[in-house]
Amino acid sequence: MTLPRITDYDLLEKLGVGSYSTVYKARHKKERSYHAIKIVEMSTLSDSSRENLITEIRLLRSLNHKYIVTLQDFFWDNKKIYIVLEFCNAGNLSAFIRSKKSLPEATCRFFLRQLAAAVQYMRANDICHFDLKPQNLLLTRNPNVILKVADFGFAQHLKLGEINQQLKGSPLYMAPEIVRKHQYDAKADLWSIGVILYECLFGKAPYTSKSIEELLQRIRNAEKITIPANASISNECHDLLCRLLEHDPAKRISFDAFFAHPFIDLKTLPTEHTLQKASDLVTKAVEYDEKQNYKEAYYLYCSALQYFVPLITEEADASKRLALRNRALTYLKRAEEIKNVLIDAEYKAAAAKDLLVKQVHSQQQAQLPSSSSAQTPQSNIAAVLEPDTRYKQLFALSHSSPQLKSALEIGRQGELYLYERKFKAALEAYTSALGMLVPFTNNEPKGERRNLLLQQLEIWMKEAESIKSILSAKEMVDEQKLTSRCSYSNTFHSYHQHVQRFSYTRIRIYLIYSICLILFFAFYAHILEFKYIFMLLLK
Repeated sequence: MTLPRITDYDLLEKLGVGSYSTVYKARHKKERSYHAIKIVEMSTLSDSSRENLITEIRLLRSLNHKYIVTLQDFFWDNKKIYIVLEFCNAGNLSAFIRSKKSLPEATCRFFLRQLAAAVQYMRANDICHFDLKPQNLLLTRNPNVILKVADFGFAQHLKLGEINQQLKGSPLYMAPEIVRKHQYDAKADLWSIGVILYECLFGKAPYTSKSIEELLQRIRNAEKITIPANASISNECHDLLCRLLEHDPAKRISFDAFFAHPFIDLKTLPTEHTLQKASDLVTKAVEYDEKQNYKEAYYLYCSALQYFVPLITEEADASKRLALRNRALTYLKRAEEIKNVLIDAEYKAAAAKDLLVKQVHSQQQAQLPSSSSAQTPQSNIAAVLEPDTRYKQLFALSHSSPQLKSALEIGRQGELYLYERKFKAALEAYTSALGMLVPFTNNEPKGERRNLLLQQLEIWMKEAESIKSILSAKEMVDEQKLTSRCSYSNTFHSYHQHVQRFSYTRIRIYLIYSICLILFFAFYAHILEFKYIFMLLLK
């Protein structure tokens, strides 16, 4: 089949086929730039397809966002419509998941943040996609991977709370209310995002079935979605996944709660102002550091890291990325040094207190007759790990509420992990405790317990955010080290292959040379033998 020709473009290869269009990779003849051109046969368009196409063009012309594919041009002739789109050179998320089987949580979070940013922009413009799925999330590498939302054929303007009754979307990613009631609102996109996250984490969609009939039946029955028992995901990830995959749209997480969820953390997503925010925080941190107000300095360094790490991840320029990374490493090192100083200071203060208690105890023992029932003072470690007065008061007021008491004990365990410098375990404990305490606080009446609870929440939230910043920065460092090792390994491997190829080439040359010598001497010997026989005949 001959490829269709367009005046200003060369069509290079077919990228995909849709219900009413074919997409080609194309190169502009003059500018030598690459594009994706969607070619639509007018004769194949039904009324609904024509409406979808018009909607897609109209919406794409109005959208301008880093994580949404760009409409660059469109034109038509007597038979076809040509839609020129931004070319994404790394395929789509579906192919990426298949190539990896499943993705690490950090990678899932990386892509989900970009998708959330695009959806947030769409919601600000009252736009619903209604066909979010990995196949419609394109990837481009320049050199870092960026996700782009594409295919707005089913999209439409729909304000929050407005109802739609048209059947739209792909069944595997379609919200249950679309299948069961044919009536839905903007929150249908949130269900689709939940399915995408599930597929990224575990390699397949939650309702993957052998047939469309089986799939639809599972959706109609509101079959409970189970998370694999061996799944190793954080509490934050688990919480978001469950709230996105809520069958009842009224109980499903809201858009505002989704954008504000700690697993997404959109506030630190890189923008043109991110570097300035990070630099301002570092300036304040240094000021507190110089004044020896180490606790505030520690929190500010950690806050700055929250902005630096995403900047490094998304920076395309290698020299700028290295400069940002070196700055982040400096602040990470200082934050860890300060945290160690703070922990050591608490140990020393507790040791001094323990020594005083021992002295008082010794004096009392000297004045009292010997008794086996005399109490011994606490050990240094126990004294250090003694909770503060606020926690003790709050814990004493929690006996009437087992849920509150349990949450406080988990949070306290996070503090103990932090003293032992077990950052990951501390973060898990803090996150779990906060997840229980925040809903409890919303229903807590005004009074002493509520005030103490709010104070405790603020402290643990601050600690959790700081730990998260340190762990993210460490992950970034580890990834850089791994990349460097892989780069060295690849370089060595390439050199080794080159040496091997060179060695094989020399061996082949020697063999050919040897064979030629053997043939030459054989031929020469044959001539000598022939000459000898000829001389004998002459005699």
